Parts: sequence; C-alpha cells; structure tokens
Amino acid sequence: MTRHFTEIWDYIRMDPKRFIGLSGLVISVLWFLFGDFGLMTRISMEREHRALEEQQSEIQKKIFADRETIRHAYHPDSIEKVARERFNFRKEGETEFIIRR
Repeated sequence: MTRHFTEIWDYIRMDPKRFIGLSGLVISVLWFLFGDFGLMTRISMEREHRALEEQQSEIQKKIFADRETIRHAYHPDSIEKVARERFNFRKEGETEFIIRR
C-alpha cells in the first residue's frame, strides 16, 4: 500500500499542474451532478413537478364535479334525490329497498 501511495505522490510531484487540473475537473463534474443546482436535483424536482401537476389535475376534476353538484343542488328533484340516497327517506306508501355493495 505504501508503494502505491509513493507512486501517486511521485506522479503528483512530476506534474502538479496536470493533477490540479484533473482534480478541478473531477470536482466540477461532481458539483454538476450532485450540487444544489445539479443534475440529480433537477431530476428530482422534475419528478415532483409531474406529481404535483397530476394532483392539480385531479383536484380540478373534483372542483368541476362539485360545481356541477352545487349548480343542480337547488332543483327540487336534486334535493329529493339526495334525501332519498343519502338519508334513506321515502314517500308515504313506498317500500324501501337498500342494496349495499
């Protein structure tokens, strides 16, 4: 192990500019990949962005459905339908059948 370390140290002493340049290049590449504004951060942010867009799309669909429900909520037929479905109300003389899934 000491022999390898000695060889590396001799290489550095022979051409320090090359070693500094190579070290700078390695550090730059690592910073480009793993830094705060690096490639890995960008990829994770893109993944999060896609997930948030899907979530926004689902919420927009739910908002649209809720608006349609609100728009039709004041019709007498809608009120009766909700009362029958949600609260199991019935008219006098009707037989109620409840089917559970």
